[in-house]
Amino acid sequence: MPVHSLLRAFRSSKPAFGAWLTFPTAHTARQVILAGRPNGLSWVCIDCEHGLTSLVPGVAETVAAISSVPTNTADNDLLLNPSILVRIPAPGIQHSTPSTAHQIKLALDAGAQGIIVPMVSNADLARQIVLDARFPPIGRRGFGSPFTHQLWDLSAADYLRTEANDQILVCVQIENKDAIENLEEIAKTPGVDVLFIGPFDLSLALGYPTPDPDPHPEVEKVIQKIKQVAHTNGKKVAFYCTSGDRAQQRAEQGFDMINVQSDVGSLCDGLVHHLQAATGKKVERKEDSY
Repeated sequence: MPVHSLLRAFRSSKPAFGAWLTFPTAHTARQVILAGRPNGLSWVCIDCEHGLTSLVPGVAETVAAISSVPTNTADNDLLLNPSILVRIPAPGIQHSTPSTAHQIKLALDAGAQGIIVPMVSNADLARQIVLDARFPPIGRRGFGSPFTHQLWDLSAADYLRTEANDQILVCVQIENKDAIENLEEIAKTPGVDVLFIGPFDLSLALGYPTPDPDPHPEVEKVIQKIKQVAHTNGKKVAFYCTSGDRAQQRAEQGFDMINVQSDVGSLCDGLVHHLQAATGKKVERKEDSY
């Protein structure tokens, strides 16, 4: 079983660029893959928190659509599809809930190669998330989907025995005051792979405006602290950008996993660009969260 694209980038210590999927259609996801894959797209996130895709059956249908994109180029060189992550809607502000565990199960049973959990505020919650994302004996994820292993192109036995626990990535979002206060403990949590910085909610939580397009200098200090703590504890650190220029800057700063754009943002940017070319009218479009 080939190592999926994002994990391959992590193991080679290369920055991994991704895209955010907010539209609820598998066709849009396929077009993002076809456009992004030859241009260095390592991962996509299906956003079930603020996007329009449902966990059931939306995520499963989107994962299946992405997985069906052929992975060989015309000259038969292997070209892997971007890894598929799912951001679940249940926040982890204080403690794990049956809803959180259930949503993690649905996302992973749909075939995702990783999860992103919003508002993770303490190490106990991070530990619960890890348990929910791993099969026994190291976790408590339930087994039984007849579809998941097919999307990984594996037998059920191989998926259950090795690949799922070895390759599924657990990303926890650091985006509130409690998370900052508990940052060291969260970063030390075994099984957490990525600290994912949410700069918009983090800014609001710290009492500052959202990035416009850059975070407030005081928020930036916290962002750099998160990166340092993550790397000190052997974790990868991710950041949500809304443009390629800023994604490049974050890569140069040492961030491991960087969002470049969203499907909505790309659609709007492309339309504005072509309308401006057609009309000769230049109106600056400000970056936003999606």
